[in-house]
Amino acid sequence: MNAAYPLAFLVGLLSALHCIGMCGSIVGALSFSLPREIRVNPARYLVHQLAFNLGRIASYALAGALFGWLGAALTRAGPLGWLDDLTRLATATVLIGIGLHIGGWFPRFALIERLGVPLWRRLDPLTRRLLPVRGPLGALLFGAVWGWLPCGLVYSLLISAPLQAGAASGALYMALFGLGTLPVLLATGFLAGRLHAWGRDRRFQSIAGATLIALALLAIHYQAYNGASMVPS
Repeated sequence: MNAAYPLAFLVGLLSALHCIGMCGSIVGALSFSLPREIRVNPARYLVHQLAFNLGRIASYALAGALFGWLGAALTRAGPLGWLDDLTRLATATVLIGIGLHIGGWFPRFALIERLGVPLWRRLDPLTRRLLPVRGPLGALLFGAVWGWLPCGLVYSLLISAPLQAGAASGALYMALFGLGTLPVLLATGFLAGRLHAWGRDRRFQSIAGATLIALALLAIHYQAYNGASMVPS
């Protein structure tokens, strides 16, 4: 199995605290914007929450497909050589940045999110037209737009998506990252206030951040001593 896939899923799981902090208020607003007859029906409510998140993950997968296709195009143009190693090192370095950011030790990491601001300015008016959400299809469409919200974690994973060297591989890579964030964001829809508070607990943040940093250091060590990477092409 490509080691990049479980790593992407694990990064999604460990990044969940950041997701609560960044998207918790969005999930709460979307949840309370649903008609009361949906909110009081657990089955219908779950369907809408799943639709929101599946739309979001689909957007991640689309971005991964684009970057994976770019990586495949570069590979066909000739061996990437040193560029492969540089990209892998950059990926591990960014992973350390994510860990420091989640742990609360590097707040400036969030500046990377400015890269997506121009695109989000064009998409933001669309979110207003999609509200209020009245059915699963509307939730899915809103989630698909939500997936393009500027997020440093998503952008950081996309840096290594070209190493998957294929549209399908890049899509799967980013989809697994999105699935890693699903349990917490889905739970946030049901426990919005309480889970949002847990996500801001410094103890949880420190543990998740330190784990990601350890993974990044392990990737660098593996590459240095084996001539490979935990995120292979």
